[in-house]
Amino acid sequence: MTITKESKKEVIRDYRRSATDSGSPEVQVALLTTRINSLTDHMRTHSKDYASRRGLLAMVSRRRRLLDYLRKVNAQKYLEIIGRLGIRK
Repeated sequence: MTITKESKKEVIRDYRRSATDSGSPEVQVALLTTRINSLTDHMRTHSKDYASRRGLLAMVSRRRRLLDYLRKVNAQKYLEIIGRLGIRK
């Protein structure tokens, strides 16, 4: 359900804007997507885990708000990030 330090560093390295970036919207969306995918797999086997479901819905909502912000500020980055992560169809 959580991601390891190594996988988190790898995601940050792949999506950061500069060498010291760790909090840009792109990085936050990528980290949330990683956690959402992990939790989705957990929910497939533990369908009655309502506490995890609540957390999953909160993460999805937070990612949605970040993507809305990114689309408003920089539409090109928005299209790039959803393409790389495969979020939208």
